[in-house]
Amino acid sequence: MRAAESGETIGFSVLGSIRVVRAGAELHLGARQQRLVLALLLARAGAPVSLAELVDLLWDEEAPRSAANVVHRHVGVLRRLLEPGLPTRSAGRHILRELSGYRLRADEESLDLLRFRSLHRRAGRSLQDGDPESALRHSLDGLRLWRGRCAAGLEPASRLHPAFLAVEAERAEAVREAADAAERCGRMSAVLAPLRQAAEQHPLDESLQSRLLLALAADGRQAEAVEMYRVVRRRLADDLGIDPGEELREAYDRLLHQRTRPARTPVSSPLPRPAQLPPDLAFFTGRDDLIAEARAAVARPGGPAVLAIDGMPGIGKTALAVHLAHRFAVDYPDGQLYVDLRGYDGRERAMSPSEALRGFLGALGMSQESIPAELHAQAGMYRSSLAGRRLLILLDNCRDAEQIRHLLPGSPGCLVIVTSRSRLSTLLTMAGAHPLPVGLPSVDEARAALRKPLGAGRVAADPAAIDAIIASCGRLPLALAVVAARAASLPQTPTAQIAAELAQTPESLDGFDGDDPRTGLRAVFSWSYQALSAAAARLFRLLPIHPGPDISIAGAAGLAGVPLRSARALLGELSRAHLISEDVPGRYRTHDLLLAYATEVGEENDDPAERAAAELRCLEFYRATSYQAHRRLLTSEHHPMIEPGPAETPLSFAGHGDAMRWFTAERQVLITLVGRAARQGRHTEAWQLALGMQQFFDFSGRWADWTTTGVVALAAARAGGDLVGQARMHRSLAGAAYFRHEHDIAVGHLDQAVELLARLGLYEEMTRARINRAMILSAQGRHEEVVRALSGALGPGTAGDDRLLADVLVIIAASYVELGREHEAVRCAEQAMELSRAARYRLGIAEAWEVFGRVHSARRELGEAVDCWRAAAVAYQEASASAPAAEVLALLGDALAAAGDQDAAVRAWQEAQALIPYAQTRTGRRLASLLAAVTSRP
Repeated sequence: MRAAESGETIGFSVLGSIRVVRAGAELHLGARQQRLVLALLLARAGAPVSLAELVDLLWDEEAPRSAANVVHRHVGVLRRLLEPGLPTRSAGRHILRELSGYRLRADEESLDLLRFRSLHRRAGRSLQDGDPESALRHSLDGLRLWRGRCAAGLEPASRLHPAFLAVEAERAEAVREAADAAERCGRMSAVLAPLRQAAEQHPLDESLQSRLLLALAADGRQAEAVEMYRVVRRRLADDLGIDPGEELREAYDRLLHQRTRPARTPVSSPLPRPAQLPPDLAFFTGRDDLIAEARAAVARPGGPAVLAIDGMPGIGKTALAVHLAHRFAVDYPDGQLYVDLRGYDGRERAMSPSEALRGFLGALGMSQESIPAELHAQAGMYRSSLAGRRLLILLDNCRDAEQIRHLLPGSPGCLVIVTSRSRLSTLLTMAGAHPLPVGLPSVDEARAALRKPLGAGRVAADPAAIDAIIASCGRLPLALAVVAARAASLPQTPTAQIAAELAQTPESLDGFDGDDPRTGLRAVFSWSYQALSAAAARLFRLLPIHPGPDISIAGAAGLAGVPLRSARALLGELSRAHLISEDVPGRYRTHDLLLAYATEVGEENDDPAERAAAELRCLEFYRATSYQAHRRLLTSEHHPMIEPGPAETPLSFAGHGDAMRWFTAERQVLITLVGRAARQGRHTEAWQLALGMQQFFDFSGRWADWTTTGVVALAAARAGGDLVGQARMHRSLAGAAYFRHEHDIAVGHLDQAVELLARLGLYEEMTRARINRAMILSAQGRHEEVVRALSGALGPGTAGDDRLLADVLVIIAASYVELGREHEAVRCAEQAMELSRAARYRLGIAEAWEVFGRVHSARRELGEAVDCWRAAAVAYQEASASAPAAEVLALLGDALAAAGDQDAAVRAWQEAQALIPYAQTRTGRRLASLLAAVTSRP
């Protein structure tokens, strides 16, 4: 029992029915589900138990949506049961929260399972030291702790769940070792009872049956022993179709020849010290950050016993693991175990845990005949063999956590290094593993990787060629190694020639086939691809069709033609296999060489019509979604100037911010799609996609993108003979030219737009085009003409559209300021502010504040101007309009600088530059120049 902080003692029992005794009184543990939760925590004996495992334990079939909450409630009740008076939601001292699950805090004094393991380890050490009497005593002390099956009374879970079966396997292994100790000291009758129980629970375990046979014979029950052998032989034949193995036959032979009480055996020979690590890579270089992280984790008191290395195919996981293992080996004097689990291997099937355990047990000195057939018994023997020893275990090329669960030591002292192409999240919660995700090396590390095999002189001779090779390899270590090996075998071939050959086929893997086809990129990639589900493999093959550098969950759904939930699951599968990476939350990127492989397998496996259909689905998804986002950004337009197209989108946008964020994330995808649609003759899709981005380009200040995309879209509209598309793209390009201060170009586009709109009878759009012309006149300083032109638009042209009326009033007000007519400017700005507030038009509110600031500035009222411009900047940012926000902050900085407050001016300029860090606007370039000059001063 352990003394609790309150002075009470508490004890836990799982070796039989679960029990908890506090202060000498046994507690009532509640309903079955609650007892199951506690039972699993006890069986794990201080190791973490994930929430998913608890849910799976409590519900045999599909769990309800409230499953997680139910588990949390059970844990809360158990905590307060163990510690009466514990406040709700408090963790307490006994059941602790761990990542995504829980663990029980217990020790040998409080938990019978840990006490049993401690006695088992003592027995093992005594037997190794040649003291079978002490070994037998410790073994029997441990076995007496058992009051029945592990977690008895919670059937069928206690007979089926791996955690409880593993504890039972430990019991069986302890019985075997007790029998071995008893035989050495001639006291087989002492273990007869536990042997009978274990043999009954494991009727096909020949190692237990053989020991029971010898114990019966040693106790003078030869006839019973003979009959038992016949029963076991018949059972093996009937159930498994096999004859007794060598161990059982030898025990029967000893029975027949009365050799069942051998003399005391001599002291056992020293335990073997395996040294199975592969050699360290001769050209290993880099990865200093990961090596330092691993060393720090292992050196930390109470640090992890497992390092989990994962990454994409060819990233260098095994090389890093072997290098780490050699570095750590000196700290583990009892040896090193290594196994290639073939989790991803196109030549052989994945290795079973039983096969790996047999290999390890053989390396640890066990004869194959002594190794039990049952997996849990093998795991128990393996963990017993590791108890009290310090070994380093490298589990390479693991497929999933289940493959290695039985290969993890059961007691501290050993270090396990695991590599996998899959992200082993379960291992983090199940074994407290420390994750070491391996990414691409830096350019300097890639250059160093080439320097060793090629020689420093050859690398230094043509650094441009080396950089080109690194770029073609995408910094992928396996690709670099293949190219380096080929270059090293051709010492007279210039590196520039090798770089040129790789550059000729940028979307092919032909340059990365090594001498051994099994180690080429195609083969290595194929092992991960072949492990995918059919649906995930299909999505992987379609990824090269998607334009842009990365893809969202919704984009994947549109590409594959599946619901969002399915797309999320498929991307999760690809991500866990490291065939894609989630560099930004919700967006997935694929390495260029993997995309090349995906293109190859796509062209081999998919009908051209299917790939064409996927390309069309992709275009229609982005057109439909762009339409929805565009609608959220509209200011004074009554109706969107584009159409959603035939498809639907699963996305919706709550407001300006949502829409701007979507456009920002998908900007490169949409720009690429405009060009692709235009090249494919999908003229309407091209110009409507481009026009849908207009407000985004406007608010974010991406004038260059606006112009280049608009030019492509206008050409598409012309090629398709689409007059509406031409008119609207001319008007759009006029806006881009206006913001770039190219006023003559802007006027030219507007003239053509008005001519086309008049021919088409689109008079409402003509009105807006005339307002656009007034904005250009204002930028040219022709303010009297602005007032005259727009005063006439205040009537029928803006009727029923308060946002448009607010825009017109702001333009007039700004011109009034420039004309020195501040009173009239204030009157117009106040009207615009009132209309904008009533319409919840944030952009109009911001523009009105900006005009008020200009009025105060003209009146030399700097404090009031600063306040107004600050309010304008806030309102612009609330409207997700970063470009005009930056413009007004730049204006604010200029005013402060003119007033002599240089520090405040610099802060305003820096705030403005942070909103438009790209150099697509004149203001952005001016700010960069201003701040560079300020910061360079002594």
